[in-house]
Amino acid sequence: MLPAVPDRALAELGRTEGDADTLALLVRDQDTRRLLLLRAVLDAAEAADPAVCPTAAGTRLREDWALLTAADRAAADGGPDSPARVWLRYPLTGPWARRCLTGLNPRTGPPTREQRRELRCDLAYLGAISAVAAARTGIPFATELTARDGILALPSLGVLRTAARADVPVHVTHERGHMTFRQADAPDVTVHLESGTGAWSGSLAWTSAYALPGLAAGAEPMPLDDLDPYRVPPREPDQYALSGPAGPDDAERKRWLQIWSGTAAELRTGGELRLAEALAIVRCVVPLDMPPGAGGRGSCSATRREAFGALLSSPPATPVAFAATLVHEVQHTKLAALSEMVELHHADPEARYFAPWRPDPRPYDGLLQGAYSHLALADFFQRRALAAGPARAEAAWAQYARYHAQVGAALPALVGSPDLTTVGRRFVDEMAATHERMAAHPAPRGHTARAQAYVKAVRALWKQRQPPPPPAVNR
Repeated sequence: MLPAVPDRALAELGRTEGDADTLALLVRDQDTRRLLLLRAVLDAAEAADPAVCPTAAGTRLREDWALLTAADRAAADGGPDSPARVWLRYPLTGPWARRCLTGLNPRTGPPTREQRRELRCDLAYLGAISAVAAARTGIPFATELTARDGILALPSLGVLRTAARADVPVHVTHERGHMTFRQADAPDVTVHLESGTGAWSGSLAWTSAYALPGLAAGAEPMPLDDLDPYRVPPREPDQYALSGPAGPDDAERKRWLQIWSGTAAELRTGGELRLAEALAIVRCVVPLDMPPGAGGRGSCSATRREAFGALLSSPPATPVAFAATLVHEVQHTKLAALSEMVELHHADPEARYFAPWRPDPRPYDGLLQGAYSHLALADFFQRRALAAGPARAEAAWAQYARYHAQVGAALPALVGSPDLTTVGRRFVDEMAATHERMAAHPAPRGHTARAQAYVKAVRALWKQRQPPPPPAVNR
């Protein structure tokens, strides 16, 4: 049974808003689902055929879980904020768990040798999560971890590159903030834990994790995660505008830091709520390469349903651009989380709807997601325009006019759908009312005319690209 969402929270979310209680509701539900997902991995491994999950892998998984449980019990504060719970809730633990479940439940017959090897490495990654949680808690331990293709990744700490570029065992010990890695045919590597993100070592085999400062005063540092092995989804042939993972060098990290440092101030120009929701939801930033063929001017960003709280983004051009990216992607995260709590519609996944922000037909759910994020962007830029001086207002009005016109073109299909549930109808009606209220403060006429002409031209081009209807059959 899906959990209930109070009417007040549903109305706030329909307006692309959400106070502290509403955002906390989404976060708590996602955190609970993450713990249930981890339990599902353990249960699936226990029930799996030995041909899929060998006995040794299952035993190892139980030992790693025992270390994680010990870390949770030993935490001084205990409860939901123990290091063990924090790292189980880390966004990129979600894709790892989903991948494990897929491997433990093969649907195409017996797994191949390579698939069994991949599953062993995936399951062994719980050891790295457990080791980090135990080390962060401060308890001493000794355990065996597995480097994958010569790389041992430890979330929030860094990666060790082993002497052999293969799947090799690494003996790890921890005591009083020092972790020592021992492997065959290589000198020991000792790393020293830092508070928050990262660990330093004099060894060239070690690369420390990196974090940006907190988005606002008093906020926790924000991991800029370019090391996690599960940080980006596998590339699909029809994947839209998402580049591959990036490994920023020092100059690129400096650029990220400069842009990030000005982002909170720009978020506030669109309303204090935009900063509040980013602080409540975003838990890590995954850097992406610039999109192919962008010539250094394009950008791409994404969120992942299975990685609640992760923002994937290519290097932002300006703090304003990154603030807009945060507004855009946080809405996708909010709506995805809400959709797991309540059923908004039961439309089929067939792609057939026009979306002014995409060249391809969209399914109903994709249209809803896009309209929702663009509605928030319209609100963000309208608030900027109303609060800014003349020099900055023009650019903000232009952005507002385009986003408002785009949402206006999509709303008739959303509102008119017979596939909306009662809850979904209230949600979409709130979106439409919010869009209408924005019209009380229109952009200057020139911006509005250009935005409407743009949407009209895009619609005409979209119609030209659609395949012709099948010929009529006379009966």
